[in-house]
Amino acid sequence: LATGPRQNNGIFYEIRTYDIKPAKMKEFLEMVNKYFHFRTAHSELVGFWYSELGAMNKVLHIWKYDNFAHRTAVRHALANDKDWQGKFISAALPLVEKQHNEVAYLVPWCQLGKPSKEGGVYEWVTFQMKPGGPALWGEAFRAAINAHINTGYTKLIGVFHTEYGLLNTVHVLWWNESPDQRAAGRHSAHEDARVVAAVRDSVRFLESQQNVLLIPLQCSPLK
Repeated sequence: LATGPRQNNGIFYEIRTYDIKPAKMKEFLEMVNKYFHFRTAHSELVGFWYSELGAMNKVLHIWKYDNFAHRTAVRHALANDKDWQGKFISAALPLVEKQHNEVAYLVPWCQLGKPSKEGGVYEWVTFQMKPGGPALWGEAFRAAINAHINTGYTKLIGVFHTEYGLLNTVHVLWWNESPDQRAAGRHSAHEDARVVAAVRDSVRFLESQQNVLLIPLQCSPLK
């Protein structure tokens, strides 16, 4: 069960996560930076990152679509793009161990943000919430996110709620100037009574959480 408010338009985001063969990670990233302009010619790339901490040999990329018909048209065009298929796909697929994709919406109270400057690191936090959707846990979750924003140590980029994939999953994308700045901010937040109270209320609905530190690729619009 996953019920709750949705945005008023059809825009959604496809989140793709690939596990890369450990010995092939450098080669894969070089290919992405060299050939990914063939892919971005067809639809909007939000960001492309590789994992640094919390997961190994993974890449994550997010695509924006106007609706499902738009995605279908893009996928059809990609299948017929000789440059994309010949120069990237045929060479990259042998380097990939596993692929996973999800369709998610931005939560209604969040707009997609940008970092205050280029550089820095991103944190991808995945919350598996109890069944029931935002109708059950939405307000408490929003209060916990806002409590962290209000400390000022981190920048919220986006909050995504799954529609396809594992339901009742929320992905939160944060930006920080550096891992050390993030660590110092987290320590301060843990001593902030407002954050502590909001998190205590929200974790009543939490099943699990995973944090991954991400580094943007050269080709990523979010850097």
